[in-house]
Amino acid sequence: MRAIVDIPDEIVASLDEVREARGCSRTALIREALECYTKGYCVEEMQAAYGLWKSRKKDGLCYQADLRDEWGR
Repeated sequence: MRAIVDIPDEIVASLDEVREARGCSRTALIREALECYTKGYCVEEMQAAYGLWKSRKKDGLCYQADLRDEWGR
């Protein structure tokens, strides 16, 4: 996919510094940055789910067993 994006001059200058140091293109850097950002976003969502059951009286396995018992009725 191609996209037109407005990027402030300061960020373009920073990209050029990194590009020269690493010997790659702006496009490659932007792709890498987007990949890192999206992976980080998914990790944040997963981490937000940790501890959701801590205030429940039953643990997840007991809850699952109870649900399966209902199916057998």
